[in-house]
Amino acid sequence: MKKYEHIRLFRLLNTSMIRSIFNLLLASCLCFVILAPQAVAIASNQIEYQVKAAFIYNFIAFTQWPDNTDKTVNLCLYGENDFGDEINKLQSKPVNNRHIRVEHINNPEKLKDCQVIFFSKSVQKNLSSILEDLQNKPILTLADNPDAISQSVAINMNVVNEKIVFEINLGAARRSGLDISSKLLQLAIKVY
Repeated sequence: MKKYEHIRLFRLLNTSMIRSIFNLLLASCLCFVILAPQAVAIASNQIEYQVKAAFIYNFIAFTQWPDNTDKTVNLCLYGENDFGDEINKLQSKPVNNRHIRVEHINNPEKLKDCQVIFFSKSVQKNLSSILEDLQNKPILTLADNPDAISQSVAINMNVVNEKIVFEINLGAARRSGLDISSKLLQLAIKVY
């Protein structure tokens, strides 16, 4: 009788071990299925903001300010930084005989010291009131919010069919005393 109890115990252990291994494999597969799309989304988001950083450089290059005596263009980021380190690669980069200085700003009062401001999606709710305070100042305002152009941002970027496109609010740019190159205007999907 003891012989059969060992066999029965062995079968129970074997069944329990198989269940544990099965559960571990199942959990591993579920983790992969759940996390794999997030990894792709993170990579996609990173590429998106690499391209947007390059666009910002070109927006600066194809914009003329009324007073170009300063040797530095202050590029300010307001709100959450979706760029990661990508935007910092513009630091000290030459553009039209000037150099870019990248600053991350948390206080809206300091935005008046910027020549270019990128407003992240995280400040969308407060965007209108912030832009009101900056009205008629020579500041190129940029965003990537769907309704930012209607709130008087000068240039707004969007993703359409997996491509970065931009629209320009020429009236807002002109009210700020900025001259946007006709080459840039031709590349915009829409000019207001």
